[in-house]
Amino acid sequence: MTDTQDISTTGFRTRFLLAGGAWFILVAAVLVAVPLVFSDRLPDPVATHWGPSGAPDGSAPAVFLTAVPLALWVVLAVSFLAFGRRRLVASRAGRAGIVAGLAWTGIFLIGVQAVSIAANLGRSRWQEAAPITWQAILVVAVAVACAMLAGWAARRGPDEPPPPAPDAAVPGLALGRRVVWLSSASAPLLLVLSGAALAASVAFAVLRLMGLSDRTWHTAAVLAVVGLAGFALSTVSVRVSSEGMRVAFGPLRWPARRVPLDRIDRAWVEERYPSQVGGWGYRGLPGRATIMVRGGACLVVRYTSGGQLAISVDDAERGAALLNALVAHRGTRSP
Repeated sequence: MTDTQDISTTGFRTRFLLAGGAWFILVAAVLVAVPLVFSDRLPDPVATHWGPSGAPDGSAPAVFLTAVPLALWVVLAVSFLAFGRRRLVASRAGRAGIVAGLAWTGIFLIGVQAVSIAANLGRSRWQEAAPITWQAILVVAVAVACAMLAGWAARRGPDEPPPPAPDAAVPGLALGRRVVWLSSASAPLLLVLSGAALAASVAFAVLRLMGLSDRTWHTAAVLAVVGLAGFALSTVSVRVSSEGMRVAFGPLRWPARRVPLDRIDRAWVEERYPSQVGGWGYRGLPGRATIMVRGGACLVVRYTSGGQLAISVDDAERGAALLNALVAHRGTRSP
């Protein structure tokens, strides 16, 4: 019942992170090098904001064309690569979402920078910059196409294997061995939709910052909140040990909730589906709630206070068996 790590999956994760790191460096290098190459042909300040008619109506120092895209790229790419350190890379759906996000962000930022440089190129003053209209739509379309192609390509390779057959035996408790059970479940579709919402949020923010969109900042903010909430509810992981149970949310396993072992009465497995509990996500009220990520077997934990918590997680039989064994073992040691 101890958590074993597949060496082949670990090697694939390492290669994946190396490839992601190479893409990170390549995009960063382009975002720095291109403005430097054309710096002697750009005005200072440069046009950075275009009105609804497409004419420039705002400016900033020339370094803006490098600093802003590079800062956005560092923050977003590091976030996506952080997901790659988790088990999310072991599944094709999770891997496709990470790669699509990296591809979309990199291509979009390079495209926005290229369009801005082209508009300012050869102008003596920023007011003379070329208008930008259809170019913004083209950048978004190309970024989406590249993201879809990259996501499709990322589905090649290993997929997370199904959980092993349930085994109610829990060896070694009486000998004082530390036994830990780890498992998780995710909703690939929700991951993709959440990534799309975050990508759209970044797109609206950048386009609004450059004056290429009339939408207010509220649009980007709402999409960002929706995307982050979706990520938090897209994955749930459970850890059971002698300290009790830890339930973590999201690909980064944060935030997390801890339940001490002395608060747990017993555990079992039930089949539950979204139609039975009222939908996806955190359903119900404290004391009788369900964390629904996917329909099927759920780990159900009853507290000593009488409340219940059900979690849709893979290999729930082993988790319930270990919790019951730990609770029983704790009882035999109590005076």
